[in-house]
Amino acid sequence: MFQKILIANRGEIALRVICACKELGIRTVAVYSEADRNSLHVRFADEAICIGPAKSARSYLDIPSVISAAEITNVNAIHPGYGFLSENADFAEVCHMSGITFIGPTPDVIKTMGVKQRAREVMGAAGVPILPGSEGILATVEQALETAERIGYPIMIKASAGGGGRGMRVVRSAEDLPNLYGQAQAEAAAAFGCPDLYCEKLVENPRHIEFQVLADLHGNVEILGERECSLQRRHQKVLEEAPSPSVSPELRKRITASLKKAMKKAGYTNAGTVEFLMDREQNLYFIEVNARVQVEHPVTEFITGVDIVKSQIRIAAGEKLPDILGGPITLRGHAIECRINAEHPETFAPSPGRITAFNLPGGIGVRVDTGAYSDGVIPPYYDSMIAKLITYGHDRTEAISRMTRALDMFVVEGIHTTIPLHQRILTDAEFIAGDFHTNYLAKFGKQKG
Repeated sequence: MFQKILIANRGEIALRVICACKELGIRTVAVYSEADRNSLHVRFADEAICIGPAKSARSYLDIPSVISAAEITNVNAIHPGYGFLSENADFAEVCHMSGITFIGPTPDVIKTMGVKQRAREVMGAAGVPILPGSEGILATVEQALETAERIGYPIMIKASAGGGGRGMRVVRSAEDLPNLYGQAQAEAAAAFGCPDLYCEKLVENPRHIEFQVLADLHGNVEILGERECSLQRRHQKVLEEAPSPSVSPELRKRITASLKKAMKKAGYTNAGTVEFLMDREQNLYFIEVNARVQVEHPVTEFITGVDIVKSQIRIAAGEKLPDILGGPITLRGHAIECRINAEHPETFAPSPGRITAFNLPGGIGVRVDTGAYSDGVIPPYYDSMIAKLITYGHDRTEAISRMTRALDMFVVEGIHTTIPLHQRILTDAEFIAGDFHTNYLAKFGKQKG
């Protein structure tokens, strides 16, 4: 087992990794920007080192600074969390070359999964259902037109190296395609340094379903069920739950079997998430692999009893999945996660600033992952999420009930948060019935005005 791990991240995920390390008896090193000098992950780590100014490009995304901190503090491994450098194959390679274990997939696998078209090919070859689309990267607008004619409109043009909704355009006619193709290509080049595009059939009003994967260094692969992530705003998740209200036991069993085969064939190791779109007939279609731990991993931890972050560390240390998991995976109960963001709940304008009052809810079946505290400052430089509120119940109804009372008891003053938005969602009849899709939140906002 590792003696010391550096956490190349900040906020609640850095604290989450610190908690896992403490339980495993591993010392921790926090890195921080000048803006995060008074952050909780700095306080609770065994050691902390400043790696640069507030802007992430000169601190959390600066590979030489992170590696220098790791070498100065003599760590055995680096946990990247999510975001920042977590899916950066070059960073994983530099870790390897520096004799430091990267707690995640290998650089080659990260590269493969990071190119969405290549990931589609790997999954399709293993029998995982994929959407009809282009065969490889689209070389020209003319090729895009030919593909669209073959699979039928509407289509979605996507950046091959993309994420977060950037480099994506919905195309509903041949007349619109050239202009939208150019927009997507320019946006992809600016955002990811890669203009490559591919396209696939557009699923109207889909559900967004993802499956949690764990894979060790010995060829063992396990699937920890699925999560429902359809409540999104501008392709950013707002609320997640597990299991999905729309996935039947038969469908779960079938997708689990195909994913085990695909991930083993791909040589995947550590934690990862395979994302799907579900159409109105409950068919699932692969869209991408996130080669890291997800923000919403706590809902899976609740229904499986598996500590995913500790599992990541133990896998990277060479342990086998059967020893880590201790037996077959059984799904029990239901869990919901609300992302609490420092944003105005109606305009979604960012709301950085000082927190003047902060009260966390508690009680049976309630968990809060946060790096915020009373009198703490939410800086304007990073993601707006300040907390994850997770509730668990023996069924979905109880999980919703606990989330409702937990939101009522969650007090944040001095800044705006999205707590009121979540309170409105949880009382909506369509949400309670489990009848929603990825465009639900847009309609919800219009209905509630």
